[in-house]
Amino acid sequence: MADKIRVATASLCGCFGCHMSLLDIDERLVELLKLVELDRMPLTDIKQVGPCDLGIIEGGVANAENVHVLREFREKCKVLVAIGACALNGGLPAMRNHFDLKDCLEEAYFNGVGVQNPLIPNDPEIPLLLDKVRPVHEVVPVDHFLPGCPPSADAIWTLLNGLLAGSPVDLPYTQIHYD
Repeated sequence: MADKIRVATASLCGCFGCHMSLLDIDERLVELLKLVELDRMPLTDIKQVGPCDLGIIEGGVANAENVHVLREFREKCKVLVAIGACALNGGLPAMRNHFDLKDCLEEAYFNGVGVQNPLIPNDPEIPLLLDKVRPVHEVVPVDHFLPGCPPSADAIWTLLNGLLAGSPVDLPYTQIHYD
């Protein structure tokens, strides 16, 4: 195991679609597992990231917990990759950036359909929302970016193979072209 590359992943604010695309590499997962040791990720249920060679982040940065996880990944991972539209530009969660946070909370917790006991939650277990959803690179330096919503399994496979081989990542146009 010592010669394997240690990989961790996290999903911040988003739909988890990039992790699903990673799983869509199908039988190539067996090949991948011969090369990597898995750290923090949904498959392992490890909650804290340890020292890693490669960290993969999906999702935008929307709350204090996202900031904490992202900074922890940057500190512990030699190479950090942001994948998917949410990580690259805030994606769909960033649509709330056009509105004041107070207005968003009031719409959800006071004026929302079916609201019976209007109350904005204030519990230490609920991470504080940031004023705006931020892309990953606005919070920490990122080494590689993979666009898409979500990126295709083939694009993720190509990226991982390049990074694991220590060679420049060269994604074919067909893997990063979206109609």
